[in-house]
Amino acid sequence: LKVLEGRQQRHGMRVLVVERDPMYSRASTVLSVGGIRQQFSLRENIQMSRFSASFLRDINEYLGVPNEPPIDIQFQPSGYLFLASPQSAATLEATVQLQRDEGAQVTLLSPTQLKAKFPWINTEDVAVASYGLEDEGWFDPWTLLNAFRRKATSLGVQSCSGEVRAFVTSANHMMAPAPPSARIKYVHVHMPDSLEYQPVACAIVVNAAGAWAGKLLEVDGLPRGLCWPPLPIQPRKRYVFSWHCPNGPGLSCPFLVDTSGAYFRRDGFAGNYLGGMSPPEEEEPDPSDLSVDHDYFQEQVWPRLARRVPAFESLRVGGSWAGYYDYNTFDQNGVLGPHPRLENLFLAAGFSGHGLQHSPAAGRAVAELVIKGRYETLDLRRLGWDRLMDGKPLKEQGVV
Repeated sequence: LKVLEGRQQRHGMRVLVVERDPMYSRASTVLSVGGIRQQFSLRENIQMSRFSASFLRDINEYLGVPNEPPIDIQFQPSGYLFLASPQSAATLEATVQLQRDEGAQVTLLSPTQLKAKFPWINTEDVAVASYGLEDEGWFDPWTLLNAFRRKATSLGVQSCSGEVRAFVTSANHMMAPAPPSARIKYVHVHMPDSLEYQPVACAIVVNAAGAWAGKLLEVDGLPRGLCWPPLPIQPRKRYVFSWHCPNGPGLSCPFLVDTSGAYFRRDGFAGNYLGGMSPPEEEEPDPSDLSVDHDYFQEQVWPRLARRVPAFESLRVGGSWAGYYDYNTFDQNGVLGPHPRLENLFLAAGFSGHGLQHSPAAGRAVAELVIKGRYETLDLRRLGWDRLMDGKPLKEQGVV
């Protein structure tokens, strides 16, 4: 917002970031595995990935601050490797063609080619694989988060530690019947460890609350009739496990996504790896805390890893942690753009596990809407609220 405002030669916009976890200890960003890929099945997601890859490649031009050290996000360009079974081979091939049409450098590998390139893989039940040749891999999420924060602060963005728990809208004092739309006039920011709150007047509100974006639209002050349909974003807990395997794939290891849904990537250069797997819908863990079910690795993840990489039969488990997906139960894609009935509310949430890598593109998109009233860099209108109201999901096949 502040960068785009400066380019438009407009000054005076005051931006306040309200953050209830100022240490970011529970933030999805820092608890992620830091991947970026071009291999999605939805055109908008591919385009956002390509924008974000360009942004990260030139990150010091975008986020560099005078007299500060250059930013190094420690990007590891090892690519993503998706394996497909015979049943899903045709879908993967069609998706790769779409990715190529959008300019992504992705190649298809037969089982023979796969074995030749990655001899440590068991290719049983693999019909075809797709491998990203450019702009794919992983990076350090904490470094990116802090780079955004430092740049924002240098441009005059203010931050406060607190939590939005209520809104005051133009409809709050109107008599029935309820109006067809309203504007948010104030947000109530509750101070940490206090019963007090501070009313903050606002011209624009951006809901970028991640896994809690849906719950934020259920707090006091928002007329229920104006919040229909509800925002279908929920916190979903995901485990990440680390392990050591001296005889594992080594430096040639990409970010591998198995036919079973299990995934892993290399972590450094000393035989360490990170990985996990999303559970089926009916087995979702309780998201009320970030505790880890260690049996999940032993019973569900490890057998799948060891079947695909025989060397992992003798791995030694190290640490583990859990984080949240801001999971869009409607179609696993982000919801971007203006709210249909709350006139000055914009949304940027629901990315279902790919929010970190799409954050530069999503931020630019919302900034363009706020300042210019339209998308310019990427046309992301299909990711707006209309599809929720029309009941027409945009399915993304590449959710990991």
